[in-house]
Amino acid sequence: MKDKSHQTMRAVAIDEFGGIEKMKPRELPVPEVATDEVLIRVDSAGVGVWDPFEREGGFAKEFGMQPSFPYVLGSDGAGTVEEVGDDVHNLKPGDRVYGVNFMSPKGGFYAEYTAIKAKNVAKIPSALSTRDAGVLAVDGVIALDGLDKALRLKAGESILILGASGGVGHLAVQLAKRMKARVLAVASGRDGVEFVKRLGADKVIDGHREDILKAAHEFAPKGLDAALLTAGGKAAEQAITALRKGGRAAHPDGVDVPQTRDDAKVVSYTYEGDPQAFAKLNELIDGGPFEVHIAKTFKLEDAAKAQQALNDHYLGKLALVLG
Repeated sequence: MKDKSHQTMRAVAIDEFGGIEKMKPRELPVPEVATDEVLIRVDSAGVGVWDPFEREGGFAKEFGMQPSFPYVLGSDGAGTVEEVGDDVHNLKPGDRVYGVNFMSPKGGFYAEYTAIKAKNVAKIPSALSTRDAGVLAVDGVIALDGLDKALRLKAGESILILGASGGVGHLAVQLAKRMKARVLAVASGRDGVEFVKRLGADKVIDGHREDILKAAHEFAPKGLDAALLTAGGKAAEQAITALRKGGRAAHPDGVDVPQTRDDAKVVSYTYEGDPQAFAKLNELIDGGPFEVHIAKTFKLEDAAKAQQALNDHYLGKLALVLG
């Protein structure tokens, strides 16, 4: 193993949990690689809607963890393998990879380098650039788990995807089409509708301006088989109302969705990243052209601005770009 103890890297870290002002560009040591890890030279990092919750200490409290500071943020990203641990045999230096480094004591993806467990990394599908893959890992697995594990979506079924122009939603639309479902997509704004039409949904409506129940009834007169809800509120209630008897809806943890039906199944599910999920995601993505949409990129040093931009209207995802 190469000795990297003398090397430093650019990173964005916090010295304590708190507001956006706690995020500071830093020079930190490049992390050491354990036998079951790889060192990634980061090309791009996802800016997740959950990142502020992590910055404020929400996840540390939820999982009872005592992180060490300075704490490098950034739970997913992509780049090139720089070094592999002695027990890692499925990856080699130079491989293009993406992955999840959530709450890692060695630091996340808001840095030039990150040390990450090899089981939390996958090779990037050939259809995607390294840059675009930087925002894929968490939202891609959440989208796939919702369709595959929570909803058990089958070919030919009708599904409503709420929040279809967002990070999880725009990936879910494409994955559901790969799974040969009929997709009714509810997007946000005129730009969102045009964007999701381009992704191949069978029908797209603007959730702010059009009647979800009416559109659902026209799309599936006997009621929808399924709904993936990446947003809550009244729209989620209407989506659940539009399900057929015995239909099912799923939403990621943290999305507030009411249980309004006794004759339909509404479940929440948690992100569970595992090698099988990455393998299935890659297999579906490799089935043809696939778009991972980055609305706006920010330099690493502007990570605080990127987190502020999470409050703006945007399509797809935000990313930090290194290099």
